[in-house]
Amino acid sequence: MDVLKELARVLEERKSQDPQKSYVASLYAKGLDAILKKIGEEATETVMAAKDGNLDKIVYEVADLWFHSLVLLAHQGLSPDQVLAELQRRFGLSGLEEKAGRDDKSG
Repeated sequence: MDVLKELARVLEERKSQDPQKSYVASLYAKGLDAILKKIGEEATETVMAAKDGNLDKIVYEVADLWFHSLVLLAHQGLSPDQVLAELQRRFGLSGLEEKAGRDDKSG
């Protein structure tokens, strides 16, 4: 889990970097839609890798998906710890119980 904290720290630092010199800073500069587009692309590539059955490619694409999801969290002022806390909250609940207990219509 330390890698998530370290990556979150670096992603925060990139907010103040020159978009011409940092890929992450350039995503922040382009805004939310650009970040969401990258997440969509990475999710699609993850699905394609899984359909192909290439285990190494699945790991590579999931890493890209997680990375860009962490960029989104940082952009929105959220942290990986908040997601981990939500996963911990769900631990021990059946998926059906968790879904039935949601207050919103998030899915």
